[in-house]
Amino acid sequence: MAYPKIMLVDDTRLILELEKSFLKLSHVDVVTAGNGAEALELIRKDPPDLIFMDMHMPVMDGIACCTELKADPFLCGIPVVMLTTAGKEEDRELAKAAGCDNFLTKPVDRRLFLDLARKYTNAVDRREQRLPCRLPALFLVGKAPAAGLVLDIGDGGVFVATKERLLLHQRLRLALYLEGERPVLLELKGWAAWLNEEGKRVHSSLPAGFGMEFLELGEEESAALKSYLASLRPEEPSAS
Repeated sequence: MAYPKIMLVDDTRLILELEKSFLKLSHVDVVTAGNGAEALELIRKDPPDLIFMDMHMPVMDGIACCTELKADPFLCGIPVVMLTTAGKEEDRELAKAAGCDNFLTKPVDRRLFLDLARKYTNAVDRREQRLPCRLPALFLVGKAPAAGLVLDIGDGGVFVATKERLLLHQRLRLALYLEGERPVLLELKGWAAWLNEEGKRVHSSLPAGFGMEFLELGEEESAALKSYLASLRPEEPSAS
């Protein structure tokens, strides 16, 4: 199964590694380039599905690269998100004139980066790092209850193992007890962000089920979830 390809273009290795870390939970292939000329060479050999490109680079900057890319009838449909300097409206005007599809300002914010990436491909997972667990859960498919087992959990969502068939982006309500000295019942709203179906596994290490992204998480639910996640994380060794 071929994953969508995302290209990251920046002359700063630290920025490339940061952006790659944002995508580590997503089912995408990542390719990098250090300047616009290198990016164009790679794009023409194997076009990506989405490009995040810095504006200011040596050899060929992002404006020149995007202009050439958008002038090519075979490549002009590839979305380009330009990384611009915060507060510089002239940068945005230049990027817009070059034909870029969207903007992102530096320093790069993880949530904004993933929100933009997901706008162009739903293979991008915006969740934080999930922690393993085994929590029985009930969820509603329409008005019908179904059983599942939560196998990982984070502050943005869960993975639910179940044989129940769902639709991608289907709205859900899920109820589960968070373990502890005083178990807490959580009733959560969300949607099926991705499906792990029999015969079409997105994540081969997980059983059939779905990834649920939380929606409308209230203060009480958020606090209870944060406390539970803290209890799952291993304690840092104390300094001797």
